[in-house]
Amino acid sequence: SSAAPAVAARVAYLLDVTTGKPLFAKQATKRVPVASLTKIMTAYVVLREAGLDDVVRINAGDVRHAARNDATSASLRAGERLTVRDLLYGVMLPSGADASHALARVYGPGEAKFVAKMNAAARSLGLTGTRYTNTDGLPKPSGGYSTAQDQAKLAQIALSDPVLLGIASTRRHTVAASKLHRAHTWTNTNKLLGKTPGALGVKTGYTRAAGYCLSFAADRDGHRFIGVLLGDAKSERRFQTAGRLLDWAGEQVSGTGEDQDLGGDGGTLSGDA
Repeated sequence: SSAAPAVAARVAYLLDVTTGKPLFAKQATKRVPVASLTKIMTAYVVLREAGLDDVVRINAGDVRHAARNDATSASLRAGERLTVRDLLYGVMLPSGADASHALARVYGPGEAKFVAKMNAAARSLGLTGTRYTNTDGLPKPSGGYSTAQDQAKLAQIALSDPVLLGIASTRRHTVAASKLHRAHTWTNTNKLLGKTPGALGVKTGYTRAAGYCLSFAADRDGHRFIGVLLGDAKSERRFQTAGRLLDWAGEQVSGTGEDQDLGGDGGTLSGDA
């Protein structure tokens, strides 16, 4: 089989979930900051603590948190009331630190208790190289870390939840204006969706300390592949590398990669969670 593509990211891991076999590893157990990949665990904990139809009121602190830290936001305003389901789209698609702050405030209750729940979940899921210090992966408070291997395992668990799978693989989510909130349109920061065959998400991230990060997944040829790239110096390159790794992984499982009809296997998307 052909050699794996070059990977510029400092840390990388690629797993064939269907067979349980790692296909590629580069410093995969090194503990590094993971930026907004942190929000995968935030969403996972929220789904265990909240009802999807619960309504959360956004306050000024949630908005200020995103603005003050120069973080990505879901453009929420104080006083808006949105369902947990919609706020999870706001967390996962535009990577809204305002949305994650609001959810942690309500379902901790408070950031400190919510972070404790994240760390408890990490322990129970066997993510031994992972420690969270906040809900969004921003530099403060510092000290949070994970590994590419742990993030792949977390992505596997997250995507086995039909709600999280549905959110992570959505390219654009629109919330129509109502008496409770303004209209919102959130576009997924993951550029693999709609471009890479079978792509399912999962999450992008960036801080100066973490570099450009990507947790990605795709269903190909009856296999689910999950990969993690951490610490790339270039934003676009992480998507190109992920696409190449997925193509290469598909070749490994199909033998030659020839005579494969990628267009016709839409049925595996929902069938193999």
